[in-house]
Amino acid sequence: MTNNEMKLKDYGPHPFAVDLNQAAIKNVNYRTTLWTGDHFQVTLMAIPPNGGDIGMEIHHGNDQFIYLVEGVGHVQMGKDREKLTIDKDITPGEAIIIPDNTWHNVINVGDQVMKCYSIYSPVKHEHGVTESTKEEAIIQEGELEGSNE
Repeated sequence: MTNNEMKLKDYGPHPFAVDLNQAAIKNVNYRTTLWTGDHFQVTLMAIPPNGGDIGMEIHHGNDQFIYLVEGVGHVQMGKDREKLTIDKDITPGEAIIIPDNTWHNVINVGDQVMKCYSIYSPVKHEHGVTESTKEEAIIQEGELEGSNE
């Protein structure tokens, strides 16, 4: 099966081989989980142009790796939200490594959709999550947080 024939869905936790760059390029959703296992997860992201972003956030209990495939981004991150120690542009082929408990934001500073893939360890999102927009992601995450109360 070629990537053009591949359906973008969550193939985990089964063994899986894929060209992640091509899968990221094919993805049109804000977030698509591509593989969810017991210990880590791969998601694909498409960030809208001209200032689209993931929003300043912090994960508690997850390390994250983001690899930029297409577009031009800008990353800001640090342990203190008011004193970010990383503030730099990123281009295709560059990666962002976000340790647990680190504030971060990735902004699309270009005029085309920014395509990337992200690896979370441990798993961050529910198996099979597909969110077409950032707004949908915010609503779904809010519903999940509310269900834990």
